[in-house]
Amino acid sequence: YAGVHGGAQNGATSGVQYGLGAQAGVNAQFDFYLLGAEVAVTGLADNGTVGETTYGQILGRAGLVVSDNVLVYAAGGYGIDLGVPDEADALLGGGVELAVTDNVSVRAQYLHGFPVQGGNAKDQFTVGASYHF
Repeated sequence: YAGVHGGAQNGATSGVQYGLGAQAGVNAQFDFYLLGAEVAVTGLADNGTVGETTYGQILGRAGLVVSDNVLVYAAGGYGIDLGVPDEADALLGGGVELAVTDNVSVRAQYLHGFPVQGGNAKDQFTVGASYHF
């Protein structure tokens, strides 16, 4: 799948930042279990400066297919600030994904960033849509 998302990220030292981004991934479903992997990149801005920094992440996803249209999942992985300052985070969270059609889904996701490099713990909330090939 591939898609777009928008959201907000609140860091202990960076404050609130807003952004738009894109994600791509792959899922495998086994009965009502789902396993997947995803990469995403988000351009973040604060104080009206568009593209002030870019945040990239790689995630593993594991979830339960609650119905034909609803997926609840946990996500974990690694995130890195691709600009200044030089920061990296271990990510943990989850989300809900709803199938709108056979090929289109929408989702809401929350991730907490535990600092690995730098001391800026983060809370990230995104909403997005994906097209499943």
